[in-house]
Amino acid sequence: MILKPTRKGLQLAQVLEKEGISNRRVLDTIASTPREHFIPDALKHKAYENTALPIGQGQTISQPYIVARMTELLLAQDVAPMHILEIGTGSGYQTAILTQLFKQVFSVERIKTLQFQAKRRLNQLDLHNVKMKHGDGWQGWASKAPYDAIIVTAAAKEVPQALIAQLSEHGRMVIPVGEGSQQLLCIDNKKEQRSQTSVETVKFVPLIAGELA
Repeated sequence: MILKPTRKGLQLAQVLEKEGISNRRVLDTIASTPREHFIPDALKHKAYENTALPIGQGQTISQPYIVARMTELLLAQDVAPMHILEIGTGSGYQTAILTQLFKQVFSVERIKTLQFQAKRRLNQLDLHNVKMKHGDGWQGWASKAPYDAIIVTAAAKEVPQALIAQLSEHGRMVIPVGEGSQQLLCIDNKKEQRSQTSVETVKFVPLIAGELA
């Protein structure tokens, strides 16, 4: 299945462009990905609003602007990333965006029921270049490392060192960090040196250690 842009998707992409998203590939992917597919029935009428929405289990589907911004940051690396790790599958919406822009995506979700639902949704959209794992996001997925890029969709109290260790030599991690006030950080490995940039203030659910059936 080749996903095609919809009227509502194009309108959302236009909103995001006005908000500062400039990567055309990201905007086109947002326009063609049916966000209502990842949202509970009672909230589908809000699918194309630029806001986060609850998906159950105390989790949310991220605001489209944040999905686009984090994805844009991954694509802005000097070397085009191919091998991506996502921490926090959630509804599967961010995963769906990633699978259309990167060669291979690995996604870890600590809540088993969310992982099952996300996998079903992605299969229904014929998005198959993703491998999924029920596990502890703080620990990543070491057996599939190193990764060209890591995206974390929940806020950690501090940068997880296990994830840093799974970055490639030229890898980039985009992660919200903090309690209360959170900062979206962009962490780069370059020639064995690491740099960290604070991008903007954000609000995410916490990154919780462990697994939940």
